[in-house]
Amino acid sequence: MRKIRKGDDVIVLSGKDKGKRSSVIGFECLERVLVRDINKVKSHVKPNPGKDVVGGIIEEEKSIHISNVAIFNSNTNKADRVGFKLDEQGNKVRYFKSDNSLIDL
Repeated sequence: MRKIRKGDDVIVLSGKDKGKRSSVIGFECLERVLVRDINKVKSHVKPNPGKDVVGGIIEEEKSIHISNVAIFNSNTNKADRVGFKLDEQGNKVRYFKSDNSLIDL
């Protein structure tokens, strides 16, 4: 079970977008995460008429390392750490370590 999942609100801890808050849109591998509107770079694309690709300069989001993001706690308005515990039914749930409130409701 991952500490950060798709759809979580995260805050960037380091890099050119430090301090920005956004949501996770996916994972590239176990250690890299795609965050909406974070780490945008410009790529030069060659035209390919066979695939109907128009050439030019496009702006896209690249992945960042998962250690450079932390989950955002809306109760404290700060970055927080994630822990795991069992709820009343015996299911494994995530919680914020600073105030012990559940993330998955």
